[in-house]
Amino acid sequence: MRKTALIAAAFTTLAVTQVSAADLPGKGITVKPVQSTISEETFQTLLVSRALEKLGYTVDKPSEVDYNVGYTTIAAGDGTFIATNWKPLHDDMYNAAGGDEKFYRKGEYVSGAAQGYLIDKKTAEKYHITNIAQLKDPKLAKLFDTNNDGKADLTGCTPGWGCEAVINHQIQAYGLSDTVEHNQGNYSAMIADTIARYKQGKPILYYTWTPYWVSDVLKPGKDVVWLQVPFSSLPGKQKGIDTKLANGANYGFPVNSMHIVANKAWAEKNPAAAKLFSEMKLPLADINAQNSFMHSGQSSEEDINRHVDGWIKAHQAQFDKWVNDALAAAK
Repeated sequence: MRKTALIAAAFTTLAVTQVSAADLPGKGITVKPVQSTISEETFQTLLVSRALEKLGYTVDKPSEVDYNVGYTTIAAGDGTFIATNWKPLHDDMYNAAGGDEKFYRKGEYVSGAAQGYLIDKKTAEKYHITNIAQLKDPKLAKLFDTNNDGKADLTGCTPGWGCEAVINHQIQAYGLSDTVEHNQGNYSAMIADTIARYKQGKPILYYTWTPYWVSDVLKPGKDVVWLQVPFSSLPGKQKGIDTKLANGANYGFPVNSMHIVANKAWAEKNPAAAKLFSEMKLPLADINAQNSFMHSGQSSEEDINRHVDGWIKAHQAQFDKWVNDALAAAK
């Protein structure tokens, strides 16, 4: 109560931007960010951490865990927030860990995240392949066979990311079980092999998403093409979602948004942080650009911190507005 009173008093006598360090709403509170093992998500996470630090919070380094573990950790109060909640891709994990009763999720951090299946443009044009269902044909599937078992090898999704459940479901739904093998494992290693095959002039079949650096290396429309699916079909909570776009194309995945998800009880006790989470927005193109820097070799902790600082400097007015709005919410 005394701390709340002090904060309130500070706001009655000072402008938001002039709050002293001792009276910042996050003073004495430690935040524990959670993120997946995808290092390219560190940029989004650290940007939130920087803003929280401006509010006076002590912010730990992000803990890297599988998404499902991340959600249960936050729901239990052992973690504070995750900045990469994919909606609707993560709906099953989100709901399994407690859903809206356990989590605070307001605002949209990143918009327009796409996913889907791609093949190299040369093979697509030579064999007129536009739809993944065409790989029911063993002759076409064999074009993408990397281990001589007769099946097309799809560079797929790391278990635990959520996309693996969609891919496995769609392989069944589209009748591809006999002709397509969904290779799951370390995505970074698998996609490196896929890119190496492409450079050797061999056909490739892979899953990817944006924002991520792969589409900067294998450019859709130039090097590779997106494959459509024969109809919309998604598992679990996503069942019934129509993935067809306004132009009639259907790539099998709905366009996702990314959200900052926090422990609900913590967010209710920390209105400044909650306001911050609800307001922050990061352009997808900026994430793609940063991820490309990482792929080109700027991937150390120091590099990523520099990228975060550079983004803030380039968007200082926007960043300051988030912080000031959050400070005002602590009244």
